[in-house]
Amino acid sequence: MVEIVRKIIHVDMDAFYASIEMRDYPDFRHQPLVIAKDPRKSGGRGVVATANYLARAAGIHSAMSAQEALELCKDAIFKEPDFTKYRAVSEKIHDIFHEVTDKIESVALDEAYLDVTENKLELDNPVAVGKFLQQTIWEQTRLTSSIGISYNKFLAKEASDFRKPIGMTVISQDDAHDFLMALPIEKYRGVGKKTIPKMHDLKIFNGTDLFGQSESKLMADFGKFGYILYRRVRGIDDRPVEYQRERKSIGKERTYGPVLSDETTVGDQIKLLSEMVAKTVKEQQKHGRTLVLKIRYQDFTTLTKRLTTTDFIQNDPKLYETYANQLLDEMPDIAQGVRLLGITITGLAPLDFDNISLPLFGIQGKEL
Repeated sequence: MVEIVRKIIHVDMDAFYASIEMRDYPDFRHQPLVIAKDPRKSGGRGVVATANYLARAAGIHSAMSAQEALELCKDAIFKEPDFTKYRAVSEKIHDIFHEVTDKIESVALDEAYLDVTENKLELDNPVAVGKFLQQTIWEQTRLTSSIGISYNKFLAKEASDFRKPIGMTVISQDDAHDFLMALPIEKYRGVGKKTIPKMHDLKIFNGTDLFGQSESKLMADFGKFGYILYRRVRGIDDRPVEYQRERKSIGKERTYGPVLSDETTVGDQIKLLSEMVAKTVKEQQKHGRTLVLKIRYQDFTTLTKRLTTTDFIQNDPKLYETYANQLLDEMPDIAQGVRLLGITITGLAPLDFDNISLPLFGIQGKEL
């Protein structure tokens, strides 16, 4: 039996929440930014969701109290999280993932595993797939990501953490042993604050030290996690990418430079996007009830409007175009310049007999 070597990519967005806020509020880019309630206004309450790299350099990290973050960096700017916005951006990034593969395991809003052993781009080299993902995510969201590539999930995750931000690291089967031997024990997934002191007491400081421990000794000291560590330090992780086959939305976006500023050009792009979405919806044998129009203006203000129908929307690019233009009429004037346009169909369901609307009094033009 021939062993199939998986090609796994782990995508980890760089300081995701903070990066979105810095994108939307450029003044934040050169200041330490903490995504949390301002402790000076909340009576010291609040927990850090994330922080940008300037704030991290001061020692601030996620799950820290906002008050402690303020004490570490008096000049920090505190921005209350906007999870509605973050989820919307995450959905767009996952739409990009679906351009590559449907074997996607979401870990959080800002990270996911992708099995690209076989992929829609028909690329054998996972590095080329990783480059496509990084570039497309940047072009469509103006956000950076770090990519880890390996033959299993554990090593792909270690690889994405290895060189951040905007990193891409590949750990092949030939390189895995040397990589893992040099890795500090703190970097092994699952080794947390409570485990590290015990590791150090046992003279385990890196992968080489861990490799020298027997399976029975590790299990005696760490229980089931000892068995996992014994396998991971040997580069063994048989877990598949756990994915859901059903997509919740299908959409297409385009970013423009220079910006669009006249109705004819914007109309042409809406027509093109409608055709692209309709093509994908048809290929996926789906239909949906909601059409969403997304627009980002020259000042990076981003707005979405949606139109929901009682029955499923007919998969017709001209109908998509009509609905999108109706929504566009409700948006602010495009004369200020448009950086991005996107059309998405949501509320998807399989295109089968059970949810096709039939005329009540006739079929194929004949009365019953």
